[in-house]
Amino acid sequence: MNVKALAAAVCSLALPALGQQLDLPKPSLAAKISQVVGVTEISLDYSSPAARGRAVFGGIVPFGEVWRSGANSCTKIAFSKDVTIGTTNVATGTYCLFTIPRKDKWTFIINKDSTQWGAYTYKDALDVARVDVSPESIPLRERMAYIFTDASDEGVRLDLEWDKTRASLPIKAATAAQAAKAIEGLERGGWRTYNNAAAWELSKKDYTAGLRLVDTSLRLREDSTNLWTKAQLLAGNGQKAEARTTAQKALDLGKKDPNFEAGPEIQEALARWK
Repeated sequence: MNVKALAAAVCSLALPALGQQLDLPKPSLAAKISQVVGVTEISLDYSSPAARGRAVFGGIVPFGEVWRSGANSCTKIAFSKDVTIGTTNVATGTYCLFTIPRKDKWTFIINKDSTQWGAYTYKDALDVARVDVSPESIPLRERMAYIFTDASDEGVRLDLEWDKTRASLPIKAATAAQAAKAIEGLERGGWRTYNNAAAWELSKKDYTAGLRLVDTSLRLREDSTNLWTKAQLLAGNGQKAEARTTAQKALDLGKKDPNFEAGPEIQEALARWK
């Protein structure tokens, strides 16, 4: 092998293949956090820079300017349900979280455009909420971090900490209203869920469990469907007289519904259960 060929062979061993990337630590570490508040999940996706001996606020993060509130892409904040930030309702979705740091006041900004890199294309016309808060002094934190604190069923505080500064954004969830709406929905449509469970128990011939479930369904709403389910459960449990009465009630109620299809099946059962 000549000298040129030997050099080429050595280089091919020493260097990574063309297009191969080195997997090395990044200066700003990727981070994700989430917190459930009542029935609302709040999550953050951000990059965490380090101070590395530099002056942070008023230094690498200038006072009075819109900041991405992290590094690399803008910090993304997502809400699984509507929340209130300041006095503004913020709808379910993903947003960019910006801040404007100052010595004695910080402004938190929720912005519609969640596709931004940094704050280079930031437009205040796309802001959906702004909240001014007073920063606090904290022990030195080398790397920027977000922390959820004071979480309850009704709200949470999102703390941004870096260097010797903490700025906190209060977020409120409409938990009471959301729970009331869910219960109202259960009262309107929950009878179907309990009836489906009762029908499953009927298919397994567990008549005791099925009757308990179908009675819950009937307490929420009496319908030809759950009446017919109960009639079959009663018959399976050996209560033929009660089954006939319930089946006849299901048939009478079903005749008022243009989509009722179980009529022939119920009539056949009534004849069989004499």
